[in-house]
Amino acid sequence: MANTNGAIARITKEIAHAQKGTDLSIGVACKDSDVRNVRALIIGPPETPYEFGFFEFDMKFPKDYPIKSPQVRCMTTNSGRTRFNPNIYAEGKVCLSILGTWRGQPGEEWSSAQGLESVLISIQSLMSSNPYENEPGYETSKKEESNPAAYIAKVRHETLRVSVCQRLEGLLHIQPEKAEPPLKKIKVTPADEPADAPESPAANGTNGSSTPASVHEYDAEATYNALEQAQWDPFADVIKRRFLWYYDAYIRSIDNFSEAQRDGTAFKRMEFEYPPNSMEGHYGYKNLRSRMETILKRLDKEAESWEQQGAQQVVDATQLATQLAFQFRQLEAKWNNGSYAGSHMEISLPNPRNPFVLHLTLFGDPTVNLDGGIFNMKMYIPPDFPSTQPRVKMETPIFHHRVSSNGHLCYFPTKEDEIGSHLDAIVVSIEDRIASFDPRAMVNPETFELRWGGDDKRKVYNRKLRRSAQESRLELDPRKAQRTDTWVLSTILQRLKAT
Repeated sequence: MANTNGAIARITKEIAHAQKGTDLSIGVACKDSDVRNVRALIIGPPETPYEFGFFEFDMKFPKDYPIKSPQVRCMTTNSGRTRFNPNIYAEGKVCLSILGTWRGQPGEEWSSAQGLESVLISIQSLMSSNPYENEPGYETSKKEESNPAAYIAKVRHETLRVSVCQRLEGLLHIQPEKAEPPLKKIKVTPADEPADAPESPAANGTNGSSTPASVHEYDAEATYNALEQAQWDPFADVIKRRFLWYYDAYIRSIDNFSEAQRDGTAFKRMEFEYPPNSMEGHYGYKNLRSRMETILKRLDKEAESWEQQGAQQVVDATQLATQLAFQFRQLEAKWNNGSYAGSHMEISLPNPRNPFVLHLTLFGDPTVNLDGGIFNMKMYIPPDFPSTQPRVKMETPIFHHRVSSNGHLCYFPTKEDEIGSHLDAIVVSIEDRIASFDPRAMVNPETFELRWGGDDKRKVYNRKLRRSAQESRLELDPRKAQRTDTWVLSTILQRLKAT
């Protein structure tokens, strides 16, 4: 008899461990009422055709877990149209020996020593720089020399189109210019299908078992659960914020490859692909760029709309509005009086009655490359905080590896439900005293490559950052510039006395 309580305890522990982890490319979530059904997010690794794509998976853990492995299904399939990997099928099947969905070598099968994170890392490892190599028999099979490059090219394009553009357009209710054609049932002929290809449920009209789908009776509970699961979207906010982080990388990829893969050119079908388990389509980078720009504008408008929604919460005297107003008074006393070490920052409310938008002014610490800089930014706090996290946008241009070309700041609060922790993290991120190399935090490719590209490039980065700090003062009110001079001089004198 399966030990259900033991399985639930094990899964709960693994979920908590994964959520507390520092891996920016993996996320997990579940409903409190059903921990055996887990939703996972894998962000495509840098320097691969999957770079910064959003790939989601449903994981169902059996009652006798970890004796038996979970069932995993990919949800990022363009409604069953797109096979993103030789081992990730268009129908959602994930072929891995540890999941028992692919025959592997002895010792590669599932064991109770493995768990949630090891499964996700194994899936992530499929998203390599050359996914063509994942096809079994790759090393010995006959293939055209151009196939790997052609496969990488179309995976890169569809990562941007399906996992990024389509996902964000769905979240923001943006209607794309060209709707996806309806999914047609394709009759597979012997010429289309490889001899060793497994039969696809989408092609044979079954539900993955030996029983035709039409034989099954209507299950009201299953239908309700499926609908509820579809409406549950735990990564919506993460995906929106990460899009703002990675926007520059998306645009760079489009610009770099749009000439090599001209718009209108059809994808090349690989020898392991067969309808409907394939990746069909045409390149359309110009359209992708336009869609990316529309998404960016819509996300900025969404953040700006929080000011009006927050104002209504103030009128309604909601608990959140009251809490934010109280927190602001406390934080104002702390920050504006400068009772802390490091860069000085002042906070204020553009609208004194609305604590949902904060205006922040950071005065650069003379001991770092921000010396003499005055940087203005706005923090937009959502009406459902902390479920949705704030967004910070720089108003003063700054050459910084944690700030996108559009001014969106990447930072990491230790306590996501406290505005004070967000303010601390903003200063830490901009001061950049303890930053560590992590390509998954590559917000601005140009500045990131200089920041981490070796000593010579680092010198260029430091010089440009100092220059942006100097130029920041030219755009501001002279009274603020005078105030920062006074503060800098006072800080230097205090530190000289201390030594």
